[in-house]
Amino acid sequence: MKILLRAAAVILLVFVLPTLVSAGLWATREHPQGWSSAKWSSSGLLPAAENSPEAAIYVFSAMTGGLKGAIASHAWIVTKEKGGAYQRYDKVGWGSPIRRNHRAPDAFWYSNPPRLVVEIKGERAERLIPAVEATIKDYPYGQPGGYRIYPGPNSNTFVAHVLREVPELGAVLPPDAVGRDYLGSGTFYALDDDGRDLHVSLGGLAGFSVGARSGLEVNFLGLVAGVDLARPALKVPGFGAVGF
Repeated sequence: MKILLRAAAVILLVFVLPTLVSAGLWATREHPQGWSSAKWSSSGLLPAAENSPEAAIYVFSAMTGGLKGAIASHAWIVTKEKGGAYQRYDKVGWGSPIRRNHRAPDAFWYSNPPRLVVEIKGERAERLIPAVEATIKDYPYGQPGGYRIYPGPNSNTFVAHVLREVPELGAVLPPDAVGRDYLGSGTFYALDDDGRDLHVSLGGLAGFSVGARSGLEVNFLGLVAGVDLARPALKVPGFGAVGF
């Protein structure tokens, strides 16, 4: 009984309490009344493609809308061949799940500004773009019906899958990317292709990640707590990565 009480206390302090504080702070801010009143235009974060001819890969994340915007974000991938145009890839919950260029590459998401997760340019990007786009094409939940908002597969599950399959991108999604830890139906662990990060998950509901990019993370009901060792920070549910 004492062990159960201690486990409950840890869950309350580490996962529930920060989430409630984040939700309370979210409620004090102004938010769009709905999808139609939100801002979806370019944030101006990226230069025009013609002004930046080199190849590039970007991963963005932005807090989402509605009450879930208190704790959850949406992620997407942008590629650009040398001398070419931006190509944006999102996974959404209607129609054909993987959408291409349905928004500007650096657009606001539900009026929330995009955050840059990783940026790769030049020859390295040229080398990685084929692997990224092949992984997107082969994504196992890319067909109609292959979306579930919770615990996954959702938009963050999609981007996290690409990051695991192409570890040379050198990034993991932020802790508020709910759904990123869903590994697939009947899949309980995943080792990144370079062997540097291990992910264990019980259907996206509970698990852990450890490695060079992940640091040490414990996830519970989509919430993530842990320590980022590469970019020193605490990972706090509802608040994301809080740098030292």
